[in-house]
Amino acid sequence: MKTMQAIERKLQEKLLLARRVEGDSLVLADDVMLAAIAGSRAMTPEQAEALRQSPLTLRRFRQLSIDCRVAWQGSAGMLRAASNGPLDAIGTDDGYWKLHFVVEDHAWCVILVLEATAPFAARMLRDQPMLRVLDGGGAVILQGTLDADGECEGNWPFDLAPAPHFHACGATFTVEPVPRGP
Repeated sequence: MKTMQAIERKLQEKLLLARRVEGDSLVLADDVMLAAIAGSRAMTPEQAEALRQSPLTLRRFRQLSIDCRVAWQGSAGMLRAASNGPLDAIGTDDGYWKLHFVVEDHAWCVILVLEATAPFAARMLRDQPMLRVLDGGGAVILQGTLDADGECEGNWPFDLAPAPHFHACGATFTVEPVPRGP
């Protein structure tokens, strides 16, 4: 159930976006708004006021924000377990991906799973981009496309089991789209 604050915020957003101002134009460049959305550069008070006063700019800001939410460029994760015992699964810090590890016929198998709640999940399942999982040293753990269930699996490519391997390469990993060739 939505709280009154959430309802009020949605209503205020709709009112701000629906306003029309005679002679309105975009008053902020996309790079200024994208930096504010990413948190890499705060807007000046003048820029923030210009945003509030220009419904057209505010609508552009909202669209850029939506585009940034769904434009996934990669996720990073870290092994948080201190032991070298068996490792069942680890996830990315943003919660969008999990790596599961299972033993099949005395060999490790790794499974990349996309969380259904990821804001870009529908697009990933539709577009089927090539993905790869890299360890902290840059070695490829897994590469492929997601199946209809949002999973990609393969054989564990290293001699060491997953836990000791991750410990040996900085205890980190990334999931990223494979860049397309020229």
